[in-house]
Amino acid sequence: MSARTLPLLFLNLGGEMLYILDQRLRAQSIPGEKARKDEWTDVDRKRVMNDIITTMFNKKFMEELFKPQELYSKKALRTVYDRLAHASIMRLNQASMDKLYDLMTMAFKYQVLLCPRPKDILLVTFNHLDAIKDFIRDSPGILNQVDETFRQLIETYSCLSAGEFQLIRQTLLIFFQDMHIRVSIFLKDKVQNSNGRFVLPISGPVPWGTEVPGLIRIFNHNGDEVKRTEFTTDGNYVTPQREGSFDLYGDRVLKLGTNMYSVSRPVETHMSGSSKNLASHAKENIVPNPLAKEELNFLARLLGGLEIKEPGGSETGFRLNLFTTDEEEEHAALTRPEELSYKVINIEATQEPGRRAELSRILGELEVADPRPPSSGKGEDLLALMDGL
Repeated sequence: MSARTLPLLFLNLGGEMLYILDQRLRAQSIPGEKARKDEWTDVDRKRVMNDIITTMFNKKFMEELFKPQELYSKKALRTVYDRLAHASIMRLNQASMDKLYDLMTMAFKYQVLLCPRPKDILLVTFNHLDAIKDFIRDSPGILNQVDETFRQLIETYSCLSAGEFQLIRQTLLIFFQDMHIRVSIFLKDKVQNSNGRFVLPISGPVPWGTEVPGLIRIFNHNGDEVKRTEFTTDGNYVTPQREGSFDLYGDRVLKLGTNMYSVSRPVETHMSGSSKNLASHAKENIVPNPLAKEELNFLARLLGGLEIKEPGGSETGFRLNLFTTDEEEEHAALTRPEELSYKVINIEATQEPGRRAELSRILGELEVADPRPPSSGKGEDLLALMDGL
């Protein structure tokens, strides 16, 4: 596995999370002068987006993220996103957070599968960061944070070989290989089967630097071409006009990683039959993890900059329901297979060895109660939050 995969995984999944939250908050925002105290406004939306992006691109957080390291368990990474999603006044119940995470992971998995060449995963990441910069274009301070991460990406990945990018792509595919959640956008576009597996196209542009298939060249021992043979292909291939830009600013050419929620349409996740067969794979996360202490140290460092903002004074946390109704959210929480749900771990970054040992034991069990405060009102009318995705 590649030790350079974690930053790409985190930034792309984070970008997908921001796409979903921005689209739904934008759709549900009420003009400030008309909004009641328990309703979302555009000011609230910008505040949520700014808070999450500020936390996501925290300098110390990025420094830990970019250190060469192996990927950790799905539950450990899910903890980071739960903490990130609650870095503002917004609150999600576990069922809604599970649904949000499903959408994030399946979208990025599809993008990885479609990348014409392994290095294009970096262009996908740049597309996500370009869109994030557009979210905070009126906040120069936060914009500088994102630009600094851009520069770290360029410095870290621009010198990697094609083989190293292939190893990164393989590491990502191993991470996603047992995830087959059905998403209605993909089902309606017929790019996903009813079992949650993606349908990959056999036509389209070939990777940059390669030729359209259809010709076989034969060379002699001196390296001279001695024969050509043409053959027909089932696909309709085209040569790309130009390579996408790997600079701080530029045309990425590749559209993978751009915001697919910019056009309003329904998005729902369904547990497919094949997903229920994940029990055998997920059980490995139930038994104590022999690498729990190392994983805890990683999480403690990583989460040090991810502080949940508790509502202050009379301000209440704004609750988002990612289902059509509260009843549907409750039903999802009850019917989702236990092995596919994620327990939430609240970790305080500390240097005390005794505290670390105790947290290590907790992480090994992965059975910590959800620390989030109960919702108290704002956003209760967002019953159709995901209906327009």
